[in-house]
Amino acid sequence: MDIKRYLARIGVEDTGKADLELLGRLQEQHMLHIPFENLDVMRKVPIGLDPAGYYEKVVEHHRGGFCYELNGLFNWLLGELGYNTRLIAATVLRPDGTWAMEKSHAAQIVELDQPYLVDVGFGDSARVPISLTGEAKEDVSGVYRAVEVEEGTYELQRKGEGGWHALLKFDLTPRKLDEFEEACGFNQTSPESNFTQKQIATIAVPDGRITLSDDKLTITRNGEKESRDIEDGEKTAILEQHFGIRLHS
Repeated sequence: MDIKRYLARIGVEDTGKADLELLGRLQEQHMLHIPFENLDVMRKVPIGLDPAGYYEKVVEHHRGGFCYELNGLFNWLLGELGYNTRLIAATVLRPDGTWAMEKSHAAQIVELDQPYLVDVGFGDSARVPISLTGEAKEDVSGVYRAVEVEEGTYELQRKGEGGWHALLKFDLTPRKLDEFEEACGFNQTSPESNFTQKQIATIAVPDGRITLSDDKLTITRNGEKESRDIEDGEKTAILEQHFGIRLHS
């Protein structure tokens, strides 16, 4: 890994001490510059569990990816910068209220004065490290907290209408990237996987988010959403303009 090239990819020039302030800056910059996207899944381009391959795709080819790619790569960077970090497995709550495949989402725990949940591979989610104490943290995308719901099991929750709502659940067991082999394969090939249902590219912007979902472009700024249908001929330009993506055959 060329750390300077990676940092340049996310718009960070200097680092300094591996502390909470830098961690938060790296996380936010990562989410502002690198999209969450499943374009290779929809194009049936196989995705392995290979951090060096992720580096080439994301840094050299200016692409994004999904959780194994983005958190796998960011975990590598944080380790190179001196952080005590590890991958963990999480289970995502679907919009319909059912849980996705158990422990199929890759996230991270970074140990500082206390453990923090860090996740740059979950689309529209917290842009800041979240402690496991239940302390609420707010950013432009919402208000978040992580709470222990039973011994050893935590939920990442977002505040919404009627109170707090779960986004995912996780434990603190360290995981190696290759432990996600079954989940990574499932999410690329199974008709039950959300990632095989529609093309998605989404990226944080300072005042909101831009999302391309199949043929619908949604731009959210300061809480106001504008959506429009796009023509097939527009997609290439939109991917480049909003996400910095140029697809190669």
